[in-house]
Amino acid sequence: MDRVNELLERQFGHKAFRPGQEKIIRCLLQDRSALAIFPTGGGKSVCYQLPALLLEGLTLVISPLVALMKDQVDMLRRKNIAAARIDSSLPLPEVQSVYEQMRSGTLKLLYIAPERLVNEKFVERLQRTPLALMAVDEAHCISEWGHNFRPEYLRLSRVAQTLRIPRVLALTATATPSVAEDICKGFRIAPEDVVQTSFHRENLALHITPVSAAARGELLLHRLSDAQTRPAIVYVTLQETAESVAAALVRGGVHAQAYHAGLADDIRSRVQEDFMNGRVEVVVATIAFGMGIDKADIRGVYHFNLPKTLENYQQEIGRAGRDGKSARCEMLACKDDLTVLRNFTLGDTPTESALRQLVDHLLRQGEEFEISRYDLSRTTDIRPLVLETVLTHLEHDGLVEPIGAFYSSYKIAFERPESAILAGHTAERQRLLRTVFASGTRGRKWTDIDADTAAEAAGVARERVLTALNWLEEAGDIVVKPSRVRHRFRLLVSAGTVRPHDVASRLVALFYSREQQDIARLQTVVELAESEGCITRRLMHYFGEDLGRDCGHCGYCEGSMAVGPLPETEPAGIAQDDLKAIQRLVKEGHPALRTPRQLARFLCGINSPATLRDRLTRHDEFARLQRVDFRDVLAQCESLPL
Repeated sequence: MDRVNELLERQFGHKAFRPGQEKIIRCLLQDRSALAIFPTGGGKSVCYQLPALLLEGLTLVISPLVALMKDQVDMLRRKNIAAARIDSSLPLPEVQSVYEQMRSGTLKLLYIAPERLVNEKFVERLQRTPLALMAVDEAHCISEWGHNFRPEYLRLSRVAQTLRIPRVLALTATATPSVAEDICKGFRIAPEDVVQTSFHRENLALHITPVSAAARGELLLHRLSDAQTRPAIVYVTLQETAESVAAALVRGGVHAQAYHAGLADDIRSRVQEDFMNGRVEVVVATIAFGMGIDKADIRGVYHFNLPKTLENYQQEIGRAGRDGKSARCEMLACKDDLTVLRNFTLGDTPTESALRQLVDHLLRQGEEFEISRYDLSRTTDIRPLVLETVLTHLEHDGLVEPIGAFYSSYKIAFERPESAILAGHTAERQRLLRTVFASGTRGRKWTDIDADTAAEAAGVARERVLTALNWLEEAGDIVVKPSRVRHRFRLLVSAGTVRPHDVASRLVALFYSREQQDIARLQTVVELAESEGCITRRLMHYFGEDLGRDCGHCGYCEGSMAVGPLPETEPAGIAQDDLKAIQRLVKEGHPALRTPRQLARFLCGINSPATLRDRLTRHDEFARLQRVDFRDVLAQCESLPL
């Protein structure tokens, strides 16, 4: 441990460990896997970065966040630590450089997204690389019953065993006892090697203020008019709410900006950068904002809408007051939000007919087959994450096996005139390049080239086309962007031995159970807001921690919290005008709205692959019944002749 303490100070600039860090590092250095449940900002990264410098071999870091991977790698490189990342934004020469470092053994930490582990060629590279440790960030995603299940995480435990990685470190900031149990089961972590530090942050004052939907805008402006409550993040549910609340704050004299997934990438990057640098004081955001944000002086986190889960709430308030100074975390609680939140949960569940169509399609392929998840999502109208969940369950049930992924299309942009590019090549190579270029679909800047089509037109192997494009990119003649990823699978059962209907029925039951679980989880947020008792203590209890006392500084302890049922306006219903609009919509005959559930989703403002494909989210009736309970809308749609 003398060497450990020396590295802690010399490489990471810390004179002492934060709570829990030393125990985790001891576990790893003693060849044991471990689970670190630390609050947001609790110092999880040092728990694997420091051991990586002492262990023989490569530390593989699994993270779903590209921006966070980039920040971590940049930070480690500034400390002269051999770290790298591989993601889709990296140009080929940089990827090849990373592969060379893996081969030579000079690389100590490699950051990848979990999806990369379905790439057969990449897994083969890992099999030839001595691996010391797998660190799994956001490990709660492995739990099907957690708040943020990601199906690709289910694969990680088996990959760790296949690659014979001697130790795994699972890291999370939001694990309830049941989710922690799932993580330990998946990664074979002993109960004594689970380290959970306190979620209690003395400097955070938690407040829950019951307020009507009509009054909370004015209340939020009043709170943020005080300079001591800024910088701040305001969390909302809908993109349109982010825009309207930000605009209202600006009119009230607060320098605010909206942030949500509907904005262009460059706009989101600018808003985040301006917030980090202090040029914007308040960001009004959906939950798309905040992951990987490390701004120490955030003085306030406000939930304009109810959070979807207590896990989300805990993670989001954890972004306040990282400098140790006081910060206010306030939930402006109104029951009106429940309808929209419930609708998103209910609307995400696929129909049994769609699942049966999907399973039937997959199980009737050949012994080996390839699919485009994007195309399959559009044809079945099943959301991409739900589709990936289905594929992962088919894999876990021993029906299919993933054997790799590849890009079927490449977008190229010419950096020089084509004539100048061709001039330096032999006649044979010029013919090849002309044919490849001519096979593509030309746009204003980008030419879209299908690799198989180009290879067939040129009479060469597909690999020859890719080699030519790579060579031109390395020479600086073109810019290449891979697109349209396809995944290869192997069917593990004989045709006819499994009934697609039975498989689909099991999946329907699974999705229905998860739907009920998510609605129950939403109810825990309401219970926190309506019940008596110290807010901090009750929140800690949810995560399996007994604070042992009231915090003394939350809204309840201060006596400022009104206890009782949250304000709620009369639930919206379906009026006669709505019925006429629905009937007109049905007569339009949109293929994307051919089933009652598809129509109900559309009316409740829940997009789907089919509605996005047909650009129906621009239709005047989209989200017409957004404030009406999805179950009522679905019942109405089921009564119509579609």
